[in-house]
Amino acid sequence: MNLKELASRLGLSPTTVSRALNGYPEVNEATRERVMAAAKRHNYHPNTRAIRLATGRAMAVGHVIPVATRHEIVNPVFADFIAGAGETYSRNDYDMLLSVVPDDQEEAAYRSLKSKGNVDGVIVHAPKMNDPRIALLHDIGLPFVVHGRATGTTLPYSWLDVNNRRAFQRAAEFLLDLGHTRIALVNGLEFMDFAIRRRTGYEGALSARGIAPDPALMSSDEMTEIAGHRAARRMLALPLRPTAFMVASMISGMGVRRALEEAGLQMGRDISVIIHDDDLSYMKNGEDVPIFTATRSSVRDAGRLAAEMLLDLIANPGPVPQQRLLEAELIIGQSTGPCLRL
Repeated sequence: MNLKELASRLGLSPTTVSRALNGYPEVNEATRERVMAAAKRHNYHPNTRAIRLATGRAMAVGHVIPVATRHEIVNPVFADFIAGAGETYSRNDYDMLLSVVPDDQEEAAYRSLKSKGNVDGVIVHAPKMNDPRIALLHDIGLPFVVHGRATGTTLPYSWLDVNNRRAFQRAAEFLLDLGHTRIALVNGLEFMDFAIRRRTGYEGALSARGIAPDPALMSSDEMTEIAGHRAARRMLALPLRPTAFMVASMISGMGVRRALEEAGLQMGRDISVIIHDDDLSYMKNGEDVPIFTATRSSVRDAGRLAAEMLLDLIANPGPVPQQRLLEAELIIGQSTGPCLRL
């Protein structure tokens, strides 16, 4: 079915139907809903090339990944985010442009996307403190949504984030209630905003119970199995070892678990472990009963929502940024238990 045939069935002009499908504000909401329902019913998909010509839009969204973080492309967390965002793009007839660039060419990549008109907007990944990309994107006028937040940035910007501080505060409080006071933190790289917020939540929970955070029980590294294993092995060798671990990801948690097993310790009985981000498509946290106690947030849902926010900003630009904070659930698994006094 083409546009004219759909318009004829609805008793509307092709121009009205086209404007309704493409989000023009002059089409009233009742007409828009009627057109969208008919398009879905008749399996009508607008011609992307025609939309580009009519609207001047590229009908594509960009994701720029520096080479230094190329491991993110095979990280299941990144993959789930992209899968969720891709669902939103596909549903709205948008393409996705993924650019992997040398670190020193990231700014040039954003400028090129804008000057060539290859994309209508971008999603910014892995924000850092005072992230310079936010000022850059403001300057060049490219719509964007940040997956996360950038501590220290004063410019207004749109973001979607998980409440990392509150998630790790709750996890630490749960362990404290189980009698643990020697709680280790195996964190991500702490120039990344999410890791800063997680440390803040962890330290705040300890301080509220009169426990001074111990630097010997904290590590900051890539969220890999090897890094998790290395950190846990070092901490377990301390004269007064931790009785519990809070770990930044399931992958890091697997490394911590390996270190426990090598030391002859049973996770959940001898040492408690809480991980973050266990709701992954291709790396499930057990089947019926979760293996790990976890602060759970759906990365796939975050991808869908961030993409929806960006497409809305593209269709309805305005001075007020969109901001959305998601809360993580605390899921109780087999990896935590009461503290066994050393």
